[in-house]
Amino acid sequence: MTLNELPELSPADGEVETAELVVEDDVLVKLFALGPGGAFDPHVHDDCENVFHLLDGEVIVTQDDTEEHIEAPAVVHNPRGIEHGARNDGDEPALLTASLCPLP
Repeated sequence: MTLNELPELSPADGEVETAELVVEDDVLVKLFALGPGGAFDPHVHDDCENVFHLLDGEVIVTQDDTEEHIEAPAVVHNPRGIEHGARNDGDEPALLTASLCPLP
């Protein structure tokens, strides 16, 4: 799938829209569009790895008690058991994927 083939998501300010891109027995790839002020709350995956691929825009990524400003293009690894989330403090939408995969 190319960037041109991604579903059209247009989140309003403070909103997050999602689409599932890959759903298989051992992997989930989900697309997130975070409008300005949009966020998904910190959460934990104890049974899988999570990797963010920031495709467009910028976000603040949280991991446990830390925050980091990330600009596209970027990749962020969220290991198992680490609380993680993202928010868009900017004025433009941000687009990222989250891949959840078990270790082989």
